[in-house]
Amino acid sequence: METVSTSRSFEGVQGVYRHASEATGCDMTFAVFVPPQAAKGPVPVLWYLSGLTCTHQNVMDKGEYRRHAAEHGIAIVCPDTSPRGADIPDEKDNWQFGSGAGFYLDATEAPFARNYRMATYIAEELPALVAAQFPVDMTRQGIFGHSMGGHGAITLALKNPGRFKSVSAFAPIAQPSTAGWSRPAFEKYLGADEAAWRAYDSTLLIEDGHRVDELLVDQGTADSFLNDGLRPWLLEEACRKAGIALTLNMREGYDHSYFFISTFMGDHIRWHADRL
Repeated sequence: METVSTSRSFEGVQGVYRHASEATGCDMTFAVFVPPQAAKGPVPVLWYLSGLTCTHQNVMDKGEYRRHAAEHGIAIVCPDTSPRGADIPDEKDNWQFGSGAGFYLDATEAPFARNYRMATYIAEELPALVAAQFPVDMTRQGIFGHSMGGHGAITLALKNPGRFKSVSAFAPIAQPSTAGWSRPAFEKYLGADEAAWRAYDSTLLIEDGHRVDELLVDQGTADSFLNDGLRPWLLEEACRKAGIALTLNMREGYDHSYFFISTFMGDHIRWHADRL
């Protein structure tokens, strides 16, 4: 693992790191904030998954999480959203596919199957690296994310029961298998058989019996993607039928941006801290 940069912040350390990933077949960059409490022993870890077009940098620069993480003594890990590089298959003019749009799944279709294995990367490879290199307590993990990352956080929690003690999301893509901005990506990554898509759709995973104890979601009412891409009412209905305790906060006047995320970041970190 290579250290790209480190900076002192709120008495902790914000670092950026790079390593060669076997899962994605390329170098991957990620950010970790280690709070000051880690000087006395391992701390809980909270994974933040970013949305379409983003890298680790977006939340690191605009998410305003460090003060809250330092207050509660939680490490924050911010992975990239996809593999990147000149030899990675991509559609450079399509922000909903390829670089920046890995959808936290393991692709099965050529030529994408070789590199777009973000589910394995987030669930297996990166946690092993973080556990080996940072003072974190892997028995106390939470996960959250924004938009595509909210989708990823919920699906990973549903498919890894017991690993994450808490899961939340900002404006998650509730049902990507039917959303206009994610269906084309699912078909290119996973093929035309929609049965294979169920493994990466929160509402369908719940329908198929996967469970978390509880879920926190914040959604802005002025989000331009609300009615086409996000549709939180589908997640609400799936949770209601399954008996999952969902707290869905519809935030009046807020959009899809990091102004929205940073406003409620403290609420989410506090919610996770109570459970970690």
